[in-house]
Amino acid sequence: MLEIFLKTLPFFALVGLGWFAGRIRFFTAEATAWLTKFVFYFALSAMLFKFSANLKLAELFDPQFVLAYLSGSGAVWILTFLVAKARKLPTTLAAMESHTAMTGNTGFLGVPMLVVLLGPQAVGPVLMVLSCDLIVFSSIITIIITAARHGKVSVAPIALGLLKNPMIVSMGAGLIWAGLKWPIPAPIEEFMTLLGAAATPGALFAIGASLAFKSAEKPAPAIWLSFGKLFLHPVAIAITSLMIFDVDPYAAAVMIAAAALPVAGNVYILAQHYGVAPQRVSAAILVSTAVSILTVPAVIHWVQM
Repeated sequence: MLEIFLKTLPFFALVGLGWFAGRIRFFTAEATAWLTKFVFYFALSAMLFKFSANLKLAELFDPQFVLAYLSGSGAVWILTFLVAKARKLPTTLAAMESHTAMTGNTGFLGVPMLVVLLGPQAVGPVLMVLSCDLIVFSSIITIIITAARHGKVSVAPIALGLLKNPMIVSMGAGLIWAGLKWPIPAPIEEFMTLLGAAATPGALFAIGASLAFKSAEKPAPAIWLSFGKLFLHPVAIAITSLMIFDVDPYAAAVMIAAAALPVAGNVYILAQHYGVAPQRVSAAILVSTAVSILTVPAVIHWVQM
């Protein structure tokens, strides 16, 4: 419990620092918007390209693992979407709530934390979870928002929407690079490392700063989305990986632990980019991250039994 707290404390501090800077107007709303654009288009893209370009695809991909994760996450996505539509929310907002409830902070928290807590062999399963989130579910939210705003499902605007999402483009380019088995030249890799290192602090600072300029929302949506992320998602993944699909027990344990992570910071970046409830997403990130100090150790203890 203490180890998890110490691992998450710097992330809390960055969000709090961003909020404080915005609250005293040292960091303005305009500055927050530009910081978000920098993280979304440059720092995060560099991090994702380097991550994906260094993957060993033949060793990484496990069909049973991917099916278990996609089906469990998809079930949570659909449930959250139906609940949102029952509350008479527009399609774009319902889709963003669904994306929030099942997209964990795998890149920023999962890789460093779960590798330490579950062992270095956890890297492969954690990266598979991150790949599914970025390639499949980020594509789904982009398609839904693009289609909803054009009033119909049309190939051209959806393709344009996907191409405008730098996370998908950088991830796709990295996977192509990995598939071709090209080594990354040392200067380019160092450049990607330096630029990508700004993604985590930049995103968390922007989340905190954005809260200083948003009117407070009712806490119920953030609590509901946090419940979906911290409880419903790992439960659904446990069912699909342990009872339905033939997943290696250790890999299933890592997948469940990854599903128990709080809402990812890049969901806020997406929400800010598309202008769909960024303050609601920010609140869910803060609530879920705070509560995860207690829930993540419990889940990790359970999967290790």
